[in-house]
Amino acid sequence: MNKQKTARLMLIASMAIFGTLGLFVRHISVSSGELALYRAVMAAILIGFYLLITGNKIPFRNIKKDVPLLLASGMAMGINWILLFEAYKYTTVSVATLSYYFAPVIVTLVCPILFKEKMTIKQVICFVMSTLGIVMITGIGDVSVSGKHVVGILFGLGAAMFYATVILINKFIKGVEGLHRTFLQFIAAIMILLPYVIATGGMNLHLLDGIGWGALLVVGIVHTGITYCLYFSSLKELSGQKVAILSYIDPLVAIVISVTLLGESMTAMQSIGGVLILGFTLWNERR
Repeated sequence: MNKQKTARLMLIASMAIFGTLGLFVRHISVSSGELALYRAVMAAILIGFYLLITGNKIPFRNIKKDVPLLLASGMAMGINWILLFEAYKYTTVSVATLSYYFAPVIVTLVCPILFKEKMTIKQVICFVMSTLGIVMITGIGDVSVSGKHVVGILFGLGAAMFYATVILINKFIKGVEGLHRTFLQFIAAIMILLPYVIATGGMNLHLLDGIGWGALLVVGIVHTGITYCLYFSSLKELSGQKVAILSYIDPLVAIVISVTLLGESMTAMQSIGGVLILGFTLWNERR
């Protein structure tokens, strides 16, 4: 099997695993900030151990100018996780995930400001139609839609904004290997999440039952540590367009799990809105 096929399988596997995140988060009865902290700690330990046994040292002398950006992106990542986990609590996994996938649209909108890039007609159309998709999944005009559902969407969009921030900051980081970057970002996330958790209720691991402990270990070790290693290892061998297309496995798996395993329904309007978000975002990323 050549390197490209292996990388494609690794990316498909990582995206499919990411898509199951909401299913496991639903069984972890701690706060969103606490869950984000444990996720970052377990992933940092796993990746740190991997770097240690492989002798893959972080060249701090060569990357010291990028350290402030790595810290900023890691902190944004931590906040992004908190908001996404909150979104899962207030609305369905499918709607929270679709709201979260508004991040590429935000990046498209901000890039002309930060990087002096001109927005093409295609990008404008994609932004408008994806925004229409967000409006449709909120269920505006549907009397059966609760305020809690709208709050969940707002948390999802907040998570999308911070994920877009991570993407944009990473555009300024040069010469830092993928796993080194991820490890340092997890350390930075821990630095902001630890004081936040202490200030907002402390550690409550004693609240977890056997299922909760199992779900927490899966989220920290599999969804974060192992899956991030698979994801970043695959990026080196695949084109940006191929990565963008295969990344849509994540929301599609999340929607299937939401409807089939969690029994969460989607209205026809929300389904159309989801198609608009994913379809036009994907079209925007195709060259």
